[in-house]
Amino acid sequence: MTQQTLEADVVVIGAGAVGENVAGRTVRAGLDTVLVERGLVGGECSYWACMPSKALLRSGSALQAARSVEGAREAVTGGLDPAAVLRRRNSFTSHWNDAGQVKWVDEAGIRLVRGSARLEGARRVAVTGQDGPEHIFEARRAVVLATGSTPVVPPVDGLGPLEFWGTREATAAAEVPGSLLVLGGGVAGTELAQAYARLGARVTLVARRDLLGNYPEPARRLVEAGLRADGVDVRLNTQALRAGRDRDGFRLELNGGSPGAVTGARLLVATGRKPALAGLGLEALGLDPARLRVDASGRVGGVDGGWLYAAGDAAGKAQLTHQGKYQARAAGDAIAARAAGRLEGEPEDWSPWAATADRAAVPSVVFTDPEVAMVGLGPEQARQRGLAASATELPISVAGSSLYADGYSGWAQLVVDEERRVVVGATFAGPGVAELLHAATIAVVGQVPLDRLWHAVPSYPTIS
Repeated sequence: MTQQTLEADVVVIGAGAVGENVAGRTVRAGLDTVLVERGLVGGECSYWACMPSKALLRSGSALQAARSVEGAREAVTGGLDPAAVLRRRNSFTSHWNDAGQVKWVDEAGIRLVRGSARLEGARRVAVTGQDGPEHIFEARRAVVLATGSTPVVPPVDGLGPLEFWGTREATAAAEVPGSLLVLGGGVAGTELAQAYARLGARVTLVARRDLLGNYPEPARRLVEAGLRADGVDVRLNTQALRAGRDRDGFRLELNGGSPGAVTGARLLVATGRKPALAGLGLEALGLDPARLRVDASGRVGGVDGGWLYAAGDAAGKAQLTHQGKYQARAAGDAIAARAAGRLEGEPEDWSPWAATADRAAVPSVVFTDPEVAMVGLGPEQARQRGLAASATELPISVAGSSLYADGYSGWAQLVVDEERRVVVGATFAGPGVAELLHAATIAVVGQVPLDRLWHAVPSYPTIS
């Protein structure tokens, strides 16, 4: 195999949303940038995560919204059309064709290289294509790991040899199975359980603990009620002991809160993800892929010369596309600023080169019906950080919610640092609450004093 050695200012490994954003930033700053991708340009979010999963959910939410309002529900004469929902999902993935995103990369002036990358020393990246020669890229300024994450498979006896679904298979499925077992009660498990239940599958969800463990209890109970209303058989605090196949399809033997056995035509395993850092050669640099230390500018600690960066899921922080893109903007700008001599050492908090919001202002949404939207710190988190935190909680029961849906059921929590008199966290649960979140995010990030926030009058009659 012929080996070529080429140079670039920056080499970004991974052309998902995060890698695209890093490369876009460094190219705009005048740095010659190579973007390496072995799969589809656009990554997990575009083809197997955010976009297709939310497309699968949206049709059911729209139908339920119509059924929740007198005068509209009478016009509803049927259920979802699964084939039409899947066609709409396909449109959001561009039918798993990345030509449009490749065009953007080209027009942005980024050099795209197809292949698998690994580090071969300081600032050296080897790229091996499926059929082509191996290239060695020497990065003058930085190498960025934007490789995303991979699923975590739990140690369930018998699970390994089975051809079960991961989230990729579930979001890209060509048809709706008659029945579905979902192993995992996190965001992906709950969202996909509801999506498939509304598409007509008989769904059983098995959670080792509770649903959505990182969210407040009242929000979790509203989501559980929503799943059960859609016919999902929810098994909480239940452990899968063994997995197998029989004439009925997949079979899970359970212990704990709901012992016994459950079966389904398909099995979806959605038990979390971990940074995709295996096989990149980090060990040769003296780094432990399971414990990368990444600062606010994305720079990886323990690397002489400070040339290695990580952003998005690969950095091991919040596994959220929007937060990864935020980290990517900070990292790309920090690389450019250091190359130009405008940044030395660690960047200041809230500067263009520091993803400071990662510490205390991460927004997240669970797109079930009802939705859960949360930003910042919960009351216990805030107190653990030494804040004099108070929490105000109340049902969402206002004129706006009554107009939004008959029998609207929702809940809200606001967490305040009583010493500084600023909001440090907020959670909303209920139909349509995702659109409430950004106002709270602005209040948390901006550290708006309550006395000033009092003057931000919400329009009537909205849920806000």
